[in-house]
Amino acid sequence: MDPARIRNIGIAAHIDAGKTTVSERILFDTGVEHRFGNVDEGTTVLDWMQEERERGITITAAATSVPWRDHRIQLIDTPGHVDFGIEVERSMRVLDGAVLVLDSVMGVQAQSEAVWRQMKRHHVPYVAFVNKLDKLGADYLRVATDLQKRLGEPAIPVQYPLYSPAEASGGRTLRGLVDLLSLATWTFETEHREARAQRLELPADARDDVLVLRAELLEKLAEDDEELLGYVTEGREPPLGTLVAALRRRTIAGTLVPVLCGAAQKNFGIHPLLDAVVDLLPSPLDLPPVKGRDPEIGDEVLRPCAADAPFAALAFKLQALPHGDLTFVRIYSGSVEPGASLWNPRTRKFERVARILRMHAQAGEAVARASAGDIVALTGLKATATGDTLCAKDAPVVLERLEVPEPVLSLVIEPASSADRDKLRAALQRLEHEDPTFRLREDPETGQWLVSGMGELHLEVARHRLVTEFQIQAKTGAPRVAYREALLVGARGSARLERQIAGKDVFGAVDLELVVAPDLDRPRIDWAPGCLVPEAFRRAIAESLTLEAQTGPRFGHPLVHVAIRIVGGGTDPRRDAEMGFVQAASQALRQALQEAQVGLFEPLMAFEIQSPADFSSGIIADLNSRKASVEDVRSDGPYRTIVGTVPLSRMFGYSTAVRSLSQGRASFSMTPAGLRHIPEDELAARGLVWT
Repeated sequence: MDPARIRNIGIAAHIDAGKTTVSERILFDTGVEHRFGNVDEGTTVLDWMQEERERGITITAAATSVPWRDHRIQLIDTPGHVDFGIEVERSMRVLDGAVLVLDSVMGVQAQSEAVWRQMKRHHVPYVAFVNKLDKLGADYLRVATDLQKRLGEPAIPVQYPLYSPAEASGGRTLRGLVDLLSLATWTFETEHREARAQRLELPADARDDVLVLRAELLEKLAEDDEELLGYVTEGREPPLGTLVAALRRRTIAGTLVPVLCGAAQKNFGIHPLLDAVVDLLPSPLDLPPVKGRDPEIGDEVLRPCAADAPFAALAFKLQALPHGDLTFVRIYSGSVEPGASLWNPRTRKFERVARILRMHAQAGEAVARASAGDIVALTGLKATATGDTLCAKDAPVVLERLEVPEPVLSLVIEPASSADRDKLRAALQRLEHEDPTFRLREDPETGQWLVSGMGELHLEVARHRLVTEFQIQAKTGAPRVAYREALLVGARGSARLERQIAGKDVFGAVDLELVVAPDLDRPRIDWAPGCLVPEAFRRAIAESLTLEAQTGPRFGHPLVHVAIRIVGGGTDPRRDAEMGFVQAASQALRQALQEAQVGLFEPLMAFEIQSPADFSSGIIADLNSRKASVEDVRSDGPYRTIVGTVPLSRMFGYSTAVRSLSQGRASFSMTPAGLRHIPEDELAARGLVWT
């Protein structure tokens, strides 16, 4: 298909804003599915995993493809829970546009802000969809204002909801919406695919609001469009095509964010949303050529979105299957067919493509060819990992990799019986292979396995998957915080190795220094100019030092906030050996760490709690008892929004506590907010001393 007729979009939102329901209604209204999928009933198509249907949440990003107005919309439904933020991150990395779904009562919530930051980081233009307008307390215009106040976004309403007059019970019925560009009124058959746009007389109770909002929209669009400015200043009605083109330019440039509305559960507003995706969000051709670098010489390389350009694709997601991996790729340039050999610059190996699948949740349809602009899944790849680039060998390029956050929680896991040990190891390795935020480490002293993840729910889902998918029973310990040891004051270390190993003289000498680097969440290896360590051994030395730094000198936690700078050494061409330099580097690092000043750091979480006003004082008192720092309490009508930071170690089981404190009416979310230095007196109070 012509890339101009492709839209690669993601649906993103705070948990429970109705994101998956929006996606399911899109499947229904485009004719891809013939029934409504409902989260509460566990009948969703895109939430296909057993864990997702049982819990009623999205855990893994699901891809699908739907037709609309002679276009193909390639859609990814992303999770809303913070524990699965990597699924949003790697989706936004390869998407061209997005739909941000907001709750019409709650407005911009904590995870709404988190996914918005991910969109901005990857320069993804988006439209906002204010959902659940049929709920009591819904306020479309307040949410649009919330986008401007909380996110600083140039949000502009492009629709306006119409309600029937309030009934005796005080409720209102959502009965239509007005498109502010065309002034057409949409009505909907909620149980069918039908939606009708009609030019009707505006209801008297909405006429003034609609005309004021439309005038503001036209003024905004005319700010940088001379043709449109002429129409506005002369009081003439602009052609609809001119208005849509102007709004599209501003949306793609990020200088305006169109705000739409609806009620997805009732299939209300989905047709206009699909039209907005086609009319306002970019095609692959609307965006600049993707940037990469030449893996050999490091120069910047551009790849245009063209089927006849050299092949370049990014592997952004893996799904481990019993008979091999399913590798999801975004193709930026060129084309690929089954049987093709693709070059992986990281592994420096060819990968042969067995099949090309266009995915629909867990099902895939084989296609004979995929080209620039497509998002597809490949089978047959053996050594490709998340974030790898696949390209043509004669035109190599490395695209920007994904940023993977460090896990914040760990737990010990053991097989229920020794007979299951190998099966458990294989299952954990598969989970680690497909999820970059799930880590597996074996304690060399106890032989126990330590798994780490992004939160309690993340680890709980992994445990349940072991039972449901792999039929393995495992014993686990209580979750514990993934502490880090950080360099506070640097030091130097030196080591010289001269010995015989296996009858051969071996030599190695390394001088290094530890430099405080607060921005680093993992050790970085630097080489000073003029360093005598031979080039041939530097990669092995760097790998050894990185591995050594996984065990800190005080409590054995991984080391952060440190740059390891190799400043000198020695060489003896007759005796130089990789083993000698690797061992000398490890000894020098251990010496430097003994002399350095190292502190213990713990994960800090930013929280946002939304609660009815009646319960807010009790929640704040409980937060104070958990050593939280409450930074702000905002009044949002009958609700209070409490924001601040708190050590993760104080928040285990908090979801149960906040439900108890609010009679089940409060919601909360937490996002990682960096690391906190634990003072020495607090360490002593916890019974932790220098080892």
